[in-house]
Amino acid sequence: MKLLWFAAVMMLAVEASADEAAREGLDILVYGATGKVGAHVVDEALARGHKVTAVSRDPTSIDKRHDNLVAVAGDLLQPDSVAALLAGKNVVITSVRGVIGNDKDPKKSLQYIAVINIIEQLRQLGGDAPRLVHVGGSGSLEVEPGVMWADKIPKMFLPRSIELEIEGQILVLEYLRQIDDVEWTYATPAKNFTNGERTGDFRIGGDRLMEDKRGKSRISRADFAVALLDEVELERHTGKRFSVAY
Repeated sequence: MKLLWFAAVMMLAVEASADEAAREGLDILVYGATGKVGAHVVDEALARGHKVTAVSRDPTSIDKRHDNLVAVAGDLLQPDSVAALLAGKNVVITSVRGVIGNDKDPKKSLQYIAVINIIEQLRQLGGDAPRLVHVGGSGSLEVEPGVMWADKIPKMFLPRSIELEIEGQILVLEYLRQIDDVEWTYATPAKNFTNGERTGDFRIGGDRLMEDKRGKSRISRADFAVALLDEVELERHTGKRFSVAY
């Protein structure tokens, strides 16, 4: 009986490790590839051997050279452009932010419109659709049950454009949580990004804002990219939000 029990345990361990097997050689589309976070994501993906298509309105602004890197022109506001770039990809990563024009409606934020456009095109691709991994905002993290960090930020010290971006990211999360016919993940950084080095040492959380022993909520862009690519490869939070902090 002990031998049978041991064999059963070992079989479960093998199955668990198989589920955790990293996906290799992925074809990844990155929107926001020239941004402070997106550039780290591109570097991390290339270092792991993935193929990367970096999107920019002006691809000549992408000066990095690599055998697995292609720079292309693309516009998240144009469904036809999005559809053309999604075809044949395994994963699409969006790391974008901003407000369109002078509009005061957070539904006109770039990230909100972009995610809606991408989801619509992913639906058109059906079973061949890549998975969406969106870089969201820390303002949507909870500091106490039912209370977001965004609710605690003194609005008098916050530029309206930043406030709209935060509201737009919250809307993206609310929108994605209604989606069950497309694979998505919402990746949330800590409250503060740093320019620190890649350490690979961080914590993964959920909806609650995480702080270190000194009460600081922070993560380097380099380590956030590590966590993001870990998620791309291991698919631990499909249909969910996860957060990253030291």
